[in-house]
Amino acid sequence: MKARELRQLASEELESRYEELMEQLFKLKIQKSIGQLDNPAKIKQVKKDIARILTILREREGQNG
Repeated sequence: MKARELRQLASEELESRYEELMEQLFKLKIQKSIGQLDNPAKIKQVKKDIARILTILREREGQNG
C-alpha cells in the first residue's frame, strides 16, 4: 500500500489497519518458523506497511500537538 493512499484514510482506519498488519506479521512469523511460508518477501512488505502507517500517525500527532 502506498503512503499516498494511507494519507487519505482517517486516523481510526489507520489504527485498525495497523492492528490487522501486526496480526498478519505474527502469523507470517509463525509460518516461517514451522517452514510453511511460501513467500518470505511478504514479511518485509508487511513491515514496511506498518512503518508507513506509524509514520503517518506520528506526523498527524505532531500537527495536532
